[in-house]
Amino acid sequence: MSLSFTNSIATQSRARALVPLCVGAGAYLFFLYIGDTLLQDSDSFWQIKIGQWILDHGALPYSDFYSFTRLGQPWISTSWLSQVLYALSFAQWGWAGPVILTTLAIALSAAIFVYLLDAHLEIPRSVLFAMLALFLSLHHLLARPHILALPVMVAWVGLLMMTADRKSSPSWLWLPLMSLWANLHGGFVLGLALIGPMALEAVWTVDAKKRVPLFLRWFAFGVAALLAACVTPYGWRTLLGATNILNLGELLSVISEWMPANFATFSAFEGALLGLIAIGFYRGLVLSPPRILLILLFTWMALTHVRSIEAFAFLVPLVLAKPLGGLSPLAEPDGQGETWPARYVTALGALMIVAAAWTSTAIYMNHHRFTFTMTQTPVAAVDLLQQRKAQRIFNAYQFGGYLISRDIPVFVDGRAELYGETFVMDFFKAVEAKKLDNLTRLLEEHRIDATLLVADAPAAQVLDHIKGWKRIYADDIAVIHVRDDAQAVPATAR
Repeated sequence: MSLSFTNSIATQSRARALVPLCVGAGAYLFFLYIGDTLLQDSDSFWQIKIGQWILDHGALPYSDFYSFTRLGQPWISTSWLSQVLYALSFAQWGWAGPVILTTLAIALSAAIFVYLLDAHLEIPRSVLFAMLALFLSLHHLLARPHILALPVMVAWVGLLMMTADRKSSPSWLWLPLMSLWANLHGGFVLGLALIGPMALEAVWTVDAKKRVPLFLRWFAFGVAALLAACVTPYGWRTLLGATNILNLGELLSVISEWMPANFATFSAFEGALLGLIAIGFYRGLVLSPPRILLILLFTWMALTHVRSIEAFAFLVPLVLAKPLGGLSPLAEPDGQGETWPARYVTALGALMIVAAAWTSTAIYMNHHRFTFTMTQTPVAAVDLLQQRKAQRIFNAYQFGGYLISRDIPVFVDGRAELYGETFVMDFFKAVEAKKLDNLTRLLEEHRIDATLLVADAPAAQVLDHIKGWKRIYADDIAVIHVRDDAQAVPATAR
């Protein structure tokens, strides 16, 4: 019986070792199958275009050269490494490249997430939390740099939380993770901001005489992490570039992904919040003040900006893992039953999972062609504008990325930090026709010779009735107006 029990423990240990990989493979295959849903944001176009420019010139941008309204203005790309990776994959496989790259990042995030939860929770609960995290983040899982940084975020926060749980200090070997994050996406500032609360959690219950030395080690690690975040081609300017987006004021309430959560109708996020409250009451969770602070921080972020939903979905369970696991602690397996043949079988199983996922990818790509969503790509309208040799186009916000991909200078695009709050708010008010003077003033001030707007945009309807402009094209995606030379007032008279 003793031998049978030992074999059972060893088998369970091998099974647990493969669970994160199985979850990652499952997530990979699922998101590969729905890969077209990852191609719904026109920002992907200019991200790839900048990556191509970096590869072609062997340099990084320091000013804007894609718009005619901000041409030559200072601008840096805080996601340059992600842009290069997307450009390389796109050049090799077309849209299948960014889809596979994004799907791999999602799968790696899920695998790391389950691996970190596995230290405190049973396998079913770890897998359930991973499924819920992916489901909550579904609308923001796009072929954009923030997804390539997602596994780094999960790993960084998970390692810090694990260290805080052990009441020890972080290893300096983890600092390259911060450097990688800073080169992939500007969201690395969250990782820096979380060092403080994690340090408080680490020192909260230790002996009084150990608190100061432990806190000083965390403080030194925080300073080192700050320096590691500057290990980018831009140096310390990476910090400034990453925080510029947070200074856009009212504009953040207009751009869809920066809008606050809306509970007018029941949503998955609302269900998650209610479920979180129910778990707390039902299980009688008692949390330390630093953990409460972390949960409130992630909840506030998701309530304030819908784009922060993945931070809430992936990081809250990492904070709650140990308190939840303490209510039903796991049995400690005896590692002495694990032999080299057993490890060989585990490694072989892992290789088989990876091979099966890769084979499935090759088979699927042979009969499926990934395409970008049509609502973001006004192909026919842009073809007509190029035929007419339009030079200064007043374009819809969501068409900016596609125009950049066609080498057409834009009025505005998704780089809101480049244009600034005043300019973009002025633009949105003009497109919504809230102030007619805004629209006509912008058209004249920037010497616009054509407009490319969404088919149902109020400004498109207004232009039908403004003297000097005429509609020349319309479909379900876009509408074009150009100056009517027969009726337009000469510039000298204006």
